[in-house]
Amino acid sequence: MDDYFDNLDSTEINLKYFTEHHGNIYDAYEKYGQLVHKDGGPLDERSCWLIKVALSTECQYPRALRTHILKALHSGCSKEKIKHAILLVAPSAGFPRTMQGILILRNLLQEIEGNSIH
Repeated sequence: MDDYFDNLDSTEINLKYFTEHHGNIYDAYEKYGQLVHKDGGPLDERSCWLIKVALSTECQYPRALRTHILKALHSGCSKEKIKHAILLVAPSAGFPRTMQGILILRNLLQEIEGNSIH
């Protein structure tokens, strides 16, 4: 596992520091997230991830958006549904945030699929 941490950026290094020094807090935070998804209400997993995609787009959290897009894809959401969730941000949070979200989606899909975003 040490080799893995040798090639991380500063945010991930900081997370490693946090988990090493405050593991119990991080574990509680992770457990809370799991419980909210599983027992928080009637939404299915795909809907939860699409909502999180839209929220992280609106909040302009690119790292969270990348993570939520990946988890949405893993849960079975189509690229089109993820894109739709991002497009829904424009009327309430603004076109620039939506455009940034679309760019992050396109870049991530390009990384996954190995195609050019142009």
